[in-house]
Amino acid sequence: MDSQGHRDFLGIGWRFPVATDPATGDIALSAYGRDIKEAIRIILQTARGERVMRPRFGCGIHDFVFEEMSTTTLYAVEQAVRDALNTYEPRIELLSVKVDPMGALDGLLLVGIDYRVRRTNQTDNLVYPFYFKESGTP
Repeated sequence: MDSQGHRDFLGIGWRFPVATDPATGDIALSAYGRDIKEAIRIILQTARGERVMRPRFGCGIHDFVFEEMSTTTLYAVEQAVRDALNTYEPRIELLSVKVDPMGALDGLLLVGIDYRVRRTNQTDNLVYPFYFKESGTP
């Protein structure tokens, strides 16, 4: 398979958030690695039950908004992220998911995700800020 076939597998989709391309006026698109990162963000930002036609789609981290921050809760957040990405993003292999609780008093958890793109074997990472208090303020 040539490199174009590898890239086709990575995908092209609407940019997130949805925008128009200023040069053409068409819907702006994201391709390949950027499309994967945007898909990961969409999965993590979507609460289960939020999509009427796909009620199981999304990530369970939103279930922990009112939980007391403890080692158990942090582990549960990590597991919710793992479960969602393993279920809904087949283009990647998760290498690690780690939650940094340093901003917890301010209502912020930083979720570090290391992954490998299955088709290209390229590794990448993303840090997702999860705000569990309104506007990220204490």
